[in-house]
Amino acid sequence: MARFRQQNVAAAQWSPNGGSLGTVDLTQAKNYPFGDDVFSLAVQRQRLPKDVFKRLQRTLDEGEALDASLADAVALAMKEWALERGATHYTHMFQPLTGSTAEKHDSFYDPDSDGTTLAEFSGTELIQGEPDASSFPTGGVRATFEARGYTAWDPTSPAFILENPNGALLCIPTAFASWTGEALDYKIPLLRSMEALSHSAIRALRLLGDDQANRVFTTVGPEQEYFLIDEQFYFERPDLVTTGRTLFGAQPAKGHELDDHYFGSIPERVLAFMMDSELELARLGVPVKTRHNEVAPGQYELAPVFENSNVGSDHQQLTMQVMKRVARRYGLVCLLHEKPFAGVNGSGKHNNWSMGTDTGHNLLEPGETPADNLNFLFFCAAVIKAVNKHQGLLRASVANIGQDHRLGANEAPPAIVSIFLGADLDKIFEAMESGEGDPHTPASFLGLGASVLPPLPMHGGDRNRTSPFAFTGNKFEFRALGSSMSLAFPNTVLNTIVAEAIDEMCDGLDSNGADVAEAVAAEVKKAYSENKQVLFSGDNYEDEWHAEAKRRGLKNLHTTPDALPEVLADTTVAAMEKYEVLSRRELESRFEVWAEQYAISANIEAETTSSMARTMLLPAALRHLALVEAAGVEGLATQARSLVEEFSAAIVDLEKANIHPDGREGLDLALYARDHQLTAMAKVRLVGDRLEKIVADDLWPLPKYSEMLFIK
Repeated sequence: MARFRQQNVAAAQWSPNGGSLGTVDLTQAKNYPFGDDVFSLAVQRQRLPKDVFKRLQRTLDEGEALDASLADAVALAMKEWALERGATHYTHMFQPLTGSTAEKHDSFYDPDSDGTTLAEFSGTELIQGEPDASSFPTGGVRATFEARGYTAWDPTSPAFILENPNGALLCIPTAFASWTGEALDYKIPLLRSMEALSHSAIRALRLLGDDQANRVFTTVGPEQEYFLIDEQFYFERPDLVTTGRTLFGAQPAKGHELDDHYFGSIPERVLAFMMDSELELARLGVPVKTRHNEVAPGQYELAPVFENSNVGSDHQQLTMQVMKRVARRYGLVCLLHEKPFAGVNGSGKHNNWSMGTDTGHNLLEPGETPADNLNFLFFCAAVIKAVNKHQGLLRASVANIGQDHRLGANEAPPAIVSIFLGADLDKIFEAMESGEGDPHTPASFLGLGASVLPPLPMHGGDRNRTSPFAFTGNKFEFRALGSSMSLAFPNTVLNTIVAEAIDEMCDGLDSNGADVAEAVAAEVKKAYSENKQVLFSGDNYEDEWHAEAKRRGLKNLHTTPDALPEVLADTTVAAMEKYEVLSRRELESRFEVWAEQYAISANIEAETTSSMARTMLLPAALRHLALVEAAGVEGLATQARSLVEEFSAAIVDLEKANIHPDGREGLDLALYARDHQLTAMAKVRLVGDRLEKIVADDLWPLPKYSEMLFIK
């Protein structure tokens, strides 16, 4: 169907509805709705019997197994709270290996013998559900005839209410396991890894003289990048609807070269969406802190403050769900694909990770004099040791087909995993290794040349934006996660490998008969010396670094099929089994699921590319060719004819590649998809995008980048 500019005019229309406006006095903290829809600690204290509340909190604080006798009292209070808020149904929300959340809704109400209904919800129903869920991927853990899967209540992540125009739903965060006990989700391994790290870190703290802390928590603060486009454009693009990214699209005359969108004034419709999303997330207890324009036109970012890794992971899944839902209220669609538009900045999810004790101490806080802070240096060295040993696994933890369009490009960290420490920490560790020089760095200030402006403290550890794993003040920022990804597996990996490194360093302390301070310094020096090849402070995008990394023995795993075997590497299996985070069978299941998801996603993209090229773009090009031939403009006709023939041949080659060879499956099929289907797709796109540049605008059937990215 011919396209006309009037469609763009229609897409640009938006009128604020003022639905969120009111006269509430937000100077009163009680008027801000944070946590209003959460079965929070305050709600539990109010509604549970005092002894039940104390027993439940003691269980959670001490990390002990849940006493089933508490469940009935909790279930009753939770049900009454939910009914009062209009919830007719409840769901055990879990995170299967698809990477998204899953839910099955059950009614509170059961028919009674007198023809009425009773609202019931028992402790048994709270603790365990049976969603069946036989069609979720299991990677061979569970055969088709073994249909049952079980959800288990996670009391460490609070239940919440999701509101709908026609009612409300009680959502209970749960784990998901097979009837044989294997983890079929992302939550169970994350919880296991958090316990493993806590145990190892407490062991280290005891050796370091801390006898107060009893638990160590890992925390995460993810920075979520995303695109917003008008929904009219979205539904005119079969590729966006089916795959989440544009499979065709010529570069516009203007992209983000001027950097005029980055941190710019937020467009009114976008700001309305942001404020509405943040209000919903506040009610759900998600501590959103930051919003701003990102680099690419049409790209934005949302970031919360730090939370416990398990709760933060749950909240991140909820954040993506809320943003996609709220966007539609404003005639927008929220795109979470890692690379929805070729040639412009992609979207990631920076994973800010740290460790803290139950006594309130951040183990990665350097303090005023980090050179004298042996506790900090010990845990920092353990992270360096862990990342170097398991660099391939960390790369695999952020691998998916969307990431392959982003990692290694100039808007994202490279596929080579390295650590940036900053000048101050580099100086300290070098001095410890060499035994020479003063590791202390005096404080310095930046003068701005105007007396009205205050001097600013200069931070020697200012972040390196090209580093995939950077120390940023009191945390490590794992910058390689993709926009659409769950936080759970990358943080499971981080927790487990750091637990292993801490234990190995503790073994060194146990065997060293020297003074504690001397023993710690020696162990830190050893860890640094043996693993410093993973440290790099320069530009990670430079070709020279790739060559240098190869000389250092660092891995450069370009694509998902290159990275996935690291999930089954001997070092991976040994660490995961030692800490009982994932068994070999559970690791194998994930490897199979992720390889299959890559091949299936690539096939969907390839089939969609073929269909769009043959049925939408080629007919438009032929009509244009007929137009210029009829006009007798031979120069234009020759150009169009040549491209049409090239395009037709590329489509045929792609259709041949889409016929899968018999017998290929798993990683072998993923490699075929990468090397044949995606390669053939790229050739079709190359010619298609050249055609977009010459075909009459009113004949081209797809919204263009210049429209989708800039009409707000």
